[in-house]
Amino acid sequence: MKYKEKIMNIIFFAAACTSILAVALICLFLFVNGIPAMAKIGVFDFLLGKTWKPNNIPPSYGIFPMIMGSIYVTAGATILGVPIGILTAVFMAGYCPKGLYRILKPAINLLAGIPSVVYGFFGLIIIVPLIRDAFGGTGMSMLTASILLAIMILPTIIGVSESAIKAVPQNYYEGGLALGASHERSMFFVVIPAAKSGIMTAVVLGIGRVIGETMAVIMVAGNQPRMPAGLLKGVRTLTANIVIEMGYAADLHREALIATAVVLFVFILIINLLLSLLKRRAK
Repeated sequence: MKYKEKIMNIIFFAAACTSILAVALICLFLFVNGIPAMAKIGVFDFLLGKTWKPNNIPPSYGIFPMIMGSIYVTAGATILGVPIGILTAVFMAGYCPKGLYRILKPAINLLAGIPSVVYGFFGLIIIVPLIRDAFGGTGMSMLTASILLAIMILPTIIGVSESAIKAVPQNYYEGGLALGASHERSMFFVVIPAAKSGIMTAVVLGIGRVIGETMAVIMVAGNQPRMPAGLLKGVRTLTANIVIEMGYAADLHREALIATAVVLFVFILIINLLLSLLKRRAK
């Protein structure tokens, strides 16, 4: 048994080291190739420039419109998706009848397994015409992208939030009832605050999915590299900018796209750091 435990410890340690090495290599590749491009273009011209025209003479590599597009689309998807996801998780954890739960749970798991391109087709065929008929314009807009991404993050938020709520000890809920609270007050004022850390993790995972999503956004957002001009106007996100132009980019243009990936990577790091700070405050 001791030898088996030692062997398993070595395997687990090797797996952990492999994961760390993979992250380190990705970071090294991004920063080695991206930082020099920022230096050539100029950090402020790159981050705050409002014109992205790599084929012009001279070329312009300003990604500020894409940064704002990513922020606006992420904010819209978060505003739409997070409340629905958390409330659905509360319903499934504390209110859902067993018969309905057997249907609802597999359906949510199925949503998590649908490929991004299928979501994109759904948005292109269903959501885009609805937005176009209701509000005018082409239908390919920031609003459409936000709605589609809100749908895409629901399985993540629901699944993680439900697990966090169910992980709260039952005596918390029973204690609330013993003090005279109703079922609803015990759930919303005792159980959910106790599960706050897990719910925050679900929200951050959802936001990470939104920021990193590419294919579905390309299909419904309009892909216009300009400053966002309204909910019904087209936008281009950082991920879409990389995917659309990487196929034919060369030299400084290619390096600028890798530098865009560095900015995206830093966004994810900031979100994770904020989550860590919020967890420490909660403790």
